[in-house]
Amino acid sequence: MISFWRRRRNGRRADKKQEEDLEIVIPNHFQCPISLDLMKDPVTLSSGITYDRESIERWLEDGNFTCPVTNQVLRNFDQIPNHIIRKMIQEWCVENRRFGFERIPTPRIPVAPIEVSKILYEISTSTQHGNPNGCLELVKRIEDLGAESERNKRCILESGAACVLSAAFDAFATDCFERNANVLEEILSALNWMFPLDVEAQTYLGSSTSIRCMVWFLKCGDLSTIQSSILALKELASSDEKYVETLVEIEGVREILVKLIKEPICPAITKASLMVIFCMVSSSSSSEVMRPAFVEMGMVPLLLEVLINSERSICESALGLFERLCSCEEGREKAYSNALTMPVLVKKILRVSELATEFSVSTIWKLCKYERRNEGSVVVEALQVGAFQKLLLLLQVGCGDETKEKTTELLKLLNPYRAGLECIESTDFKNLKRPF
Repeated sequence: MISFWRRRRNGRRADKKQEEDLEIVIPNHFQCPISLDLMKDPVTLSSGITYDRESIERWLEDGNFTCPVTNQVLRNFDQIPNHIIRKMIQEWCVENRRFGFERIPTPRIPVAPIEVSKILYEISTSTQHGNPNGCLELVKRIEDLGAESERNKRCILESGAACVLSAAFDAFATDCFERNANVLEEILSALNWMFPLDVEAQTYLGSSTSIRCMVWFLKCGDLSTIQSSILALKELASSDEKYVETLVEIEGVREILVKLIKEPICPAITKASLMVIFCMVSSSSSSEVMRPAFVEMGMVPLLLEVLINSERSICESALGLFERLCSCEEGREKAYSNALTMPVLVKKILRVSELATEFSVSTIWKLCKYERRNEGSVVVEALQVGAFQKLLLLLQVGCGDETKEKTTELLKLLNPYRAGLECIESTDFKNLKRPF
């Protein structure tokens, strides 16, 4: 009896293993002829061939006017949902769920350009009539449509939604920040997935009133509003210096930006804040004033703390800002007096990214080249933390022309001090053969 039960149990295990080893083949009529993947939203063209909506739309957007399978010219571009095939695919997915297939959801009907145009027209009308509540509901409708699919987002963008929403934001901000806060917050949230903006939309969103409203949100808004506002400010500051000029004239903006970095809320806000400050200290019209101002506010030691433990994108932004601050004498003096400066900068070379390496080398070059007091102390410190070996390896690996020139100059500055001072960080050079 026991022997029989064991044989049956072993037989079941063998059957289960054999079942797991089976390779599930997707039926041909369930596969999109373009992508060869399981169709999620099958649609039929005038040629009678069924494709996945996303694949055929991409084909048509690339300027093709023929059916990919039959190669015949399409009489029209109508895409008729194939409900029969879609239901068959859903049933097949349910039957093969044990093999990892999930039932595809019933797709929503894509929004039509005329529907989007109607909503945008109503937004413009509500804006002209000073109706924030009506505009709020319409903006939420735009957000809901965009959240349904990437196709809807493209349709909304192509209909000029960014310009209409930016104009509405400017109008309601001009009326009153506090009274229209709800609709202003919703507009910023919708605009965040419409970047980059075209010139006309930038003009509305980059008005003095609009920028002041976003700075006000940085100070008084909740988490989502702060994120939407700082991302919009980054978009504007990165696109044109005139928006940076407007930003630097706002009282208290520097303190708000520094606080967002000193008291981090989320990585996206931290990175955007660093980028906005970077634009402020890089502007041809404001850099001479902004660099010493941010140095005085303690940005140099704050950036070094950020650099110790930060993700790649934040590290690049922080190093770029640190490099700009070291372009002024005040920034270099603060860097000289901080024991973390040279170890952190050398550590980031060849550790994060090519851009981070360029910023690190440029900063070290500025600190060594423009040192005035205690001649040679920075060079000695760089050697003691392994800078010479890192720079030599960088030349071997390869880098941009400007970085290569600075690296070569740094090696010449460091070489006379090498005897008895050089330190090699073994973890950076494990399994690497040095040619000297």
